[in-house]
Amino acid sequence: MIETERLLLREIVPADAPFVLELHTDPDFRANIGDRGVHDLASAERYVEERPRASYARHGFGMWAVEGKAEGVPLGMCGLLKRDWLDHVDLGYAFLPAGRGRGYALEAARATMEWAAAQGLAPVLAIVNPDNLRSLALLDHLGFARRGRVEPPGETHSVLLLQKE
Repeated sequence: MIETERLLLREIVPADAPFVLELHTDPDFRANIGDRGVHDLASAERYVEERPRASYARHGFGMWAVEGKAEGVPLGMCGLLKRDWLDHVDLGYAFLPAGRGRGYALEAARATMEWAAAQGLAPVLAIVNPDNLRSLALLDHLGFARRGRVEPPGETHSVLLLQKE
């Protein structure tokens, strides 16, 4: 769907359920994003259908699998979400340990933002755990500006809200 120098961003498919399970049970994912109810292969399969696949059908976008061209396997996810409680789409991303520290998140996020601009999706928001300094640095690098804090529905803590025009 989207190709960069080192990456391929593509729709998440049912066969990606093992990858989705691995990512969602990663301690860093849980610490920075939270528990999304993915605890076993069956819940990962449900997640794929109810979240990314449903978003593609409803909005024409969603979270995409990010594959390294050299590796040929998913290293993470990146894409756009349309949450009922936010006024605009927001950028999301998460990577497995093998995909961290190599610039993949920045490369994928930049490509996603270029895709969003081409689709006329602006502004784009981002929400981030205030303790996630690496994510904040990435968003700063992309030109996102802090707009305050929001408390996601069902959560007990607030997150930072950022926006890029």
